[in-house]
Amino acid sequence: MEVTSKPATKTITVAHSPDSDDAFMFYGLATNKLETDGLKFEHTLKDIQTLNEDAKNGVYDVTAISFHAYAYIDDKYALLPHGASIGDKYGPIVVSKDPRKPEEIGTMKIAVPGELTSAFLALRIYNQDFEYVVVPFDEIIDYVQKGKADAGLLIHEGQLFYKQMGLSKVLDLGEWWHEQTGLPLPMGGNVIRRDLGEDLMRKVSQILHKSIKYSLDNREDALAYAMQFARDMPTELADRFVGMWVNELTLDYGDRGREGVKRLLEAGYEKGIIPHRVEVNFVD
Repeated sequence: MEVTSKPATKTITVAHSPDSDDAFMFYGLATNKLETDGLKFEHTLKDIQTLNEDAKNGVYDVTAISFHAYAYIDDKYALLPHGASIGDKYGPIVVSKDPRKPEEIGTMKIAVPGELTSAFLALRIYNQDFEYVVVPFDEIIDYVQKGKADAGLLIHEGQLFYKQMGLSKVLDLGEWWHEQTGLPLPMGGNVIRRDLGEDLMRKVSQILHKSIKYSLDNREDALAYAMQFARDMPTELADRFVGMWVNELTLDYGDRGREGVKRLLEAGYEKGIIPHRVEVNFVD
């Protein structure tokens, strides 16, 4: 009788940010709830700015990135057709201590969460005249409160409670983008290394899709798991935050989501922010 040896387990390195929405998305995979077809997934958590930089060097097989960063790594990575954070009529918010108008943005010094973030790209598409200073995203509210900058560009949960911190909205970039284009504003997505080869890319893609679907189908359990990454947010707020950024568009971009990504990168190129045209490729 012929003895067949079991194939060696292939390890796929997956990197994402230590945020409640990413944790929610990867719940099924991170807690071994899914059949992974002989693949082993190794998770690394880092902030999005670091992940954007790591992606330039092709450090991880699968990684979360800002769509702005995709412009500089599209030779190494392809976009997965799921796992995106896309805001439909909402997005990053510019806030200030004293009430200011959107028309004043060009005269301001603004605290931003990173030059490769999609929020920064969208703000520069809106206006390129402002001064800026890069500040870790979770310190921006404090930075603006202390008067170190005229305004701050908020991503993550600060979008939900800046009013309680005494700050005023200057501009919601997701609202503005929708008025301009009728499209949702894509913030972050997941990419996969092209050199894994098409078959493995597809296989990994299917498993990650299953993980997102599992979380949406088991929302309560996935949210309880994600709460450990919610930076002291009350459950109700974390639930709202996760709902904003993990939804049907996360499961599948759909035509509008895909068009939003293309339009954002094209607008970045047309405004001279991104130095070259970007071809947007998704894993089928």
